[in-house]
Amino acid sequence: MSTPASPSGSAAALASAGRRLLSARAVRERAGMLLQLGLSNALDHFSVDLNRLDPAADYVLRVIRSNYPNLAVPPHSRWRHFELGEVDRWGELAGGREWADSADLGRAAVDLAFVSVLLDAGAGPRWAYAEAATGETFARSEGLAIASLVMFASGAFSSSPYDPMRADARALAGLTMEELSDGFQVSNGNPLVGLEGRLGLINRLGQALAARPDVFTAPDGLRPGGLVDHLVRRSTNGRIPAAEVLEVLLDALGPIWPGRYALGDVPLGDTWRHSKVLVGDASDGFMPLHKLSQWLTYSLIEPLVWAGLEVVELDGLTGLAEYRNGGFLIDIGLLKPRDPQALSRSHRPEEELVVEWRALTVALLDRIAESVRKRLSRTPQSFPLACVLEGGTWSAGRRIAREKRQDGSPPVVIDSDGTVF
Repeated sequence: MSTPASPSGSAAALASAGRRLLSARAVRERAGMLLQLGLSNALDHFSVDLNRLDPAADYVLRVIRSNYPNLAVPPHSRWRHFELGEVDRWGELAGGREWADSADLGRAAVDLAFVSVLLDAGAGPRWAYAEAATGETFARSEGLAIASLVMFASGAFSSSPYDPMRADARALAGLTMEELSDGFQVSNGNPLVGLEGRLGLINRLGQALAARPDVFTAPDGLRPGGLVDHLVRRSTNGRIPAAEVLEVLLDALGPIWPGRYALGDVPLGDTWRHSKVLVGDASDGFMPLHKLSQWLTYSLIEPLVWAGLEVVELDGLTGLAEYRNGGFLIDIGLLKPRDPQALSRSHRPEEELVVEWRALTVALLDRIAESVRKRLSRTPQSFPLACVLEGGTWSAGRRIAREKRQDGSPPVVIDSDGTVF
């Protein structure tokens, strides 16, 4: 998907405008623009009913107290899925090996986070994964997490037969459809939505690692875990802001996203068009969301801590523009589609209705987090957005979906290619 011809200016100016979209700040600012338009009844696809904000915050708080009665909520991340059924799968796996040092452990955990998160777009309603170790069957995001962990442990993402618990550029670039299908137990009776898109994303990840040795060089080669060494060099006294981690990822991983927009020579990733996002420069009409990249950043917080870094200013990231958080806002009545038939049709990710829904989700998650913290007498430092998401809005979206629809599906149906949601 190339940039429309309308933006004018030099290549350098276009590239500069593009780079400004590669941040959580840009996501939050532009989502806030659309929320203000929604509150003025000036959007084409959704109306916003702030009278439903208090009921939404109350619902989320009930879910938080149900999930975490002591309110000791961990940050939203992929690692929670590895602990399903009170089984610490990663802990058992990592504990069965001797690591050279904390950085060595952190690199392996970063490797796993990269592949697991990038394989984590919506699985569809018919797919499930049977875990041999427990005899349990898991669907959706949980199933994808455990399948990716088992593949990681088996060496599916490593080119070294003597070091299976890693991911590296060569193995990722060479991963085949047969290997991915087998790892995810895909069959005619167990179809996984967007399988080809997932494979392409992993293959392009391998290529991106090879193209950016400045970011991904580890002592033993090019791998996602090389990010640990890069961030150690960038850190100040061992501390690095979460938003800076995201910006490194958005810069380095831009080429992995298929068929997306670019400004100048800057690929924009999870950035889409919305006619009412107007700022007066070459980036007019672009709405960045960066869902998977932010989900990855949240999921890197713990591995980076294990490696000896401190990730600070977690609220520099935004809420995640995905179908559980966004579905909750529709189901609770904060967002109302203007077209009564909109929820009966499927939609492509690039449609303005979907872009508007996702952007409003980001902005309203900030409002919900503020209301939840007020009820708990907590601060953003003691109860960051990452805890509200985990506790939290994502679970609330799944719970209310089951209350409203027998199959627990989200209210908006998306034609997914496996690389957005």
